Amino acid sequence: MSGGGDSTRAILFALGANLAIAVAKGVAAFVTGSGAMLAETVHSFADCGNQLLLLLGLRQARRPPTPDHPLGYGRAIYFWSFLVALMLFSVGGVYSLYEGVHKLQHPEPLQQWWWALGVLAFAIVAESVSMRACLQEVAKVRGGRGIWQWFRQSREAELVVIFGEDLAALVGLVLAFFAVVLSVVTGNPLWDALGTIAIGALLIVVAVLVAVEVKSMLIGQSVEPELEKKLVAWLLARREIDHLIRVIPMQHGNEVVLSVQAVMCEKADAGALLADIERVEDELKAAFPAVRWTFFEPDTPRG
Repeated sequence: MSGGGDSTRAILFALGANLAIAVAKGVAAFVTGSGAMLAETVHSFADCGNQLLLLLGLRQARRPPTPDHPLGYGRAIYFWSFLVALMLFSVGGVYSLYEGVHKLQHPEPLQQWWWALGVLAFAIVAESVSMRACLQEVAKVRGGRGIWQWFRQSREAELVVIFGEDLAALVGLVLAFFAVVLSVVTGNPLWDALGTIAIGALLIVVAVLVAVEVKSMLIGQSVEPELEKKLVAWLLARREIDHLIRVIPMQHGNEVVLSVQAVMCEKADAGALLADIERVEDELKAAFPAVRWTFFEPDTPRG
């Protein structure tokens, strides 16, 4: 991974939790007739599909370079992550809003509501386990940054998506739980409908935030600011380099493509100049394993 977080572990935890939760929710939704529960069932099954797409994206991103894709397929994970964000918006958010509005127009009393509360309590525990696994991987890469700052700066699209999904799922479950409780306590199914609408709005907001972040990666984004500072500092400290003109570090999936334009100290001997460049590139890749591709352009001093 680009930053050291094990995204596959987080995805597998989320997949296992959502599969168990989706089945349990579906049974409860059928028994109780709860719109909030039905929305949560659809959301959980959609999440299972989303996580399978992320695993597919990770697998495709590891494919070796080909003549058609000389830099490899690292960016494939961005496409699948963006597709997951769209599914979270449509299958999860929009459907939940539709179901909530339908329940407002045609309210129905909840049946055997204890099923819903029992399943939701189980789902909250299972989703908390998944969220904990995700946060453990996030903690490995965010350093001293807050969660929001990491979310905005991270270049691990799949980890951003899983975090957004887990957060939306956990908050959505809490909303569904309270919607059912209020419907039972007051005897008014309006609360169930409002809970369903709130879940839909939450999913749409999270999906948009995730899509915005992944879109930046999809169209071409630099590496995380902290890594860029380290790369520049490392290059500036090299005795072979007089000064840097331009450094362009691009994130390419979980790898980095680095373009360097610099004035070298060696200006007379072409063979020595090439040897200096090769040494810098080799030692750079050893110091920063994420750097897979380097393009080094020696330049002359600008007068």
